[in-house]
Amino acid sequence: MTAPLQASPQAQPRVLSGIQPTGEFHIGNWLGAVRTWAQQVAAQAEDLFFCIVDAHAITTEYIPAELHRRIWTMAGDLVACGVDPDRCTLFVQSDVRQHTELAWYLANVTPLGDLSRMTQFKEKSEGREHALVGLFTYPVLMSADILLYRATVVPVGEDQLQHLELARETVRRFNHRFGPIFPEPQPRLSQAPRIMGLDGQTKMSKSKGNTLGLFEERDVFWNKLRGAFTDPQRLRRSDPGRPGVCNIFTMHKAVSTPDEVELTYTECTTAQRGCVDCKKIVMESFDRELVPLRARRAEIAQHPDRLRQALGDGAEKARRIAEETMREVRPAMGLGTGAPAP
Repeated sequence: MTAPLQASPQAQPRVLSGIQPTGEFHIGNWLGAVRTWAQQVAAQAEDLFFCIVDAHAITTEYIPAELHRRIWTMAGDLVACGVDPDRCTLFVQSDVRQHTELAWYLANVTPLGDLSRMTQFKEKSEGREHALVGLFTYPVLMSADILLYRATVVPVGEDQLQHLELARETVRRFNHRFGPIFPEPQPRLSQAPRIMGLDGQTKMSKSKGNTLGLFEERDVFWNKLRGAFTDPQRLRRSDPGRPGVCNIFTMHKAVSTPDEVELTYTECTTAQRGCVDCKKIVMESFDRELVPLRARRAEIAQHPDRLRQALGDGAEKARRIAEETMREVRPAMGLGTGAPAP
């Protein structure tokens, strides 16, 4: 394929990130993405769009009322964590209908073979007798999420790089065929540590029952943390630990001070500190970070109308930008009455 035509660059980088309202907001979500989002919002160096991608959450069986509840819970949690809707664009995906419109158009420039190679579909459909079409075309909707706002930067973990590369290839195909509508989004790899579940074996996930809920009561949080998997070879306190394979030490690096991390490493590897003591110290570090977030969340819960207004304002801005994009996409593809008359 020839080199892509490029849409005009924006004056300020536009960043788009999405999160599914799939369940309990846990420390894996927070440390892996949302804490970074809050830092970006505070810096205000970029045009930031944060989307609760509820349309992505219906690719497996779900209960409608439960999904609705999770959308609102997720929105409140994000604001509590510092995703300030006064300083960024925060909205719910399905409130902007152009997402699914553009997804259909992009599906018609996306080869079947490209979707067949998506690793995540193979993993999520494995063992299922009936995988839904939406699960297969999920990456096309993700491409639409990004291109609709002409995002130039997309923060992703390594597990999403393949989907982003598909979006980049979609831009090349679309622009080559219909003209320079979309910029090619660039990945921004997350530098956050990957927090494993409490079993220490798999990704933190509510469906696997291995999470630490960000807004759980402190006693519940501590009881879960106290029982978390550490180094399997450290059977006695006198055994030297291996921080490199310990999920608790990964948490230390994420939330403790540099001095605490260094001391933890030294005392663990020399068997001066036991695993429970290590967990007590990381719990203190979590308290420093989470107590203010929990207080903010309780305040937000007292004023639901403010959250509703914030999401409404965010959706209104998102729709305005989305429709500007679609007013170029439709005639470029020969669709609708906006195309030149024959």
